[in-house]
Amino acid sequence: MATDHIRYDVLARDALRGVLRKVLTDAAAHGLPGEHHFFITFVSKAEGVKLSSRLLAQYPEEMTIILQHQFWDLTVLEDRFEVGLSFGGIPERLVVPFSAIKSFLDPSVKFGLQFDTSDVAEVAPENLPAAPAPSAVSVPAAAAEKAETAEEPTPPNQGGAEVVRLDRFRKK
Repeated sequence: MATDHIRYDVLARDALRGVLRKVLTDAAAHGLPGEHHFFITFVSKAEGVKLSSRLLAQYPEEMTIILQHQFWDLTVLEDRFEVGLSFGGIPERLVVPFSAIKSFLDPSVKFGLQFDTSDVAEVAPENLPAAPAPSAVSVPAAAAEKAETAEEPTPPNQGGAEVVRLDRFRKK
C-alpha cells in the first residue's frame, strides 16, 4: 500500500474543524438562527481545556455541552472557543480547543461531525490549569436572571437545557 505523504486525513479533519469554527463564529456574531442548537462533546483533560475542578470531577473523561438558549459571551478564536454556561445554577466559563472536540451535532437539521481525538495530548491532573472561580465570571444580568441548570431537565416549553451523554444513544 502506498504511503500518504500528503496526509489527506489531517487535511480533511482540519477542514471539518474549519466548518465548526465558522458555525460557532456565526453564532457568536448573530445568535443561533431558527431552531439550530449544538451538542459539543470534548475531551475534558485535553491540553488547553479549561473548566472548573468541580466540572472536571463530574466529567473526568469527556463532557458534552449544549449551546441553545442559555449561553453567553461565545468567543471564537483560531484554535479554540470560549463560552459561558450555567451548571447547577453556577455560572462557569469554559475554554475548549478545537483539537479537543470529539463530536459536534446540530439535531435540528440532523447534521453531525465526529473527530478522532486519539492523538490529543491529555494534561496530567497535577498540571491542569486552575479555572477562575465562578464569582470571577462576568454574567450579563439578563443571563443571570434566566440561568437555570444545564444538568437538570426543566419542564417542557420552558427553554431549559440538559447535558446528556451521547453514549446513551449509541447502539452497544
